[in-house]
Parts: sequence; C-alpha cells; structure tokens
Amino acid sequence: MREPITVEVDVILPQAGRMRLLSRAIEGDETSIVVEAAITPDNPFWYGDGVGGWVGIEYMAQAVAAWAGWRAQLRGEPPKVGFLLGSRTYQCTREIFYSGEILRIEALQLVWGENGLGQFDCRIEIDGAEVAQAALTVFEPADSTAFIQESA
Repeated sequence: MREPITVEVDVILPQAGRMRLLSRAIEGDETSIVVEAAITPDNPFWYGDGVGGWVGIEYMAQAVAAWAGWRAQLRGEPPKVGFLLGSRTYQCTREIFYSGEILRIEALQLVWGENGLGQFDCRIEIDGAEVAQAALTVFEPADSTAFIQESA
C-alpha cells in the first residue's frame, strides 16, 4: 500500500534549479511512486504554449529519480545521481503539455538489480486520462563520480 510522501522534491531529487521539473511527490512504496509536475513558462523546455510531449520521458526519468531519492532518504542517505539508459516504446498522445496543466507521473519498478540496473513502467496522466507511457531502463552506480571519471 502506498504511503504519503511528506518530504519536498528538492530533498529527494539530485536535479537542481530549473532542471528540477517535478513539483511534488505524492505517495510511494517499496516499488512505486506518484509525483506531479506543473506546466509553467519557467520550464527550460518551454516553447509556444507549453512543453513538448517528447519531454514526457524526462518527467518519467525524474519520477524514477524521486523514487530512488525518497527510498535513500528513508535510509538516512542522500539521493544519488542515476542515468537514464534508454526507453522502450515511449508513446505520447500529446504534442504539447499546455500551460497550467498538472501532469501526474507514476513509476513502477519491474526489476532492480544489485548492480544498480533497473527497469520501470511509467505513465503520465492529465485529469485522470493517460497521455503517455514507456518502459525506462536506468542505472544507479554505487559511486556516480567514480563512474563518470572511469567512463571519461
């Protein structure tokens, strides 16, 4: 059963400043999270009347990061930097998420390995209607700084 999340997203997300796209974390459990994102003109992906539907994959990735950061926070640890490795079949019925809309993003863990690899089913709803879905593959190394240095 999901429980309410009472911590602010800036505590559980490694993204900072304008790149933190999520507005709030709502509820979660050991394998899932529900978050929201308000579509506003200060979004770095803003153009015209809103944010392109293709940005939905980043909202989903940040939902997964929020889940990982919230679980780390429950263990008394800071959020770690993770990486979106890819997506299978991102489908979005919207060309634009319009100003003033609230996206409800859900991420459900399907697989999580001891090596930090995971897969999540994700979906975005607006006013109760599903507008996007995808399966994301992610990686959370034990030490992201060392991983980046080794990869360079």
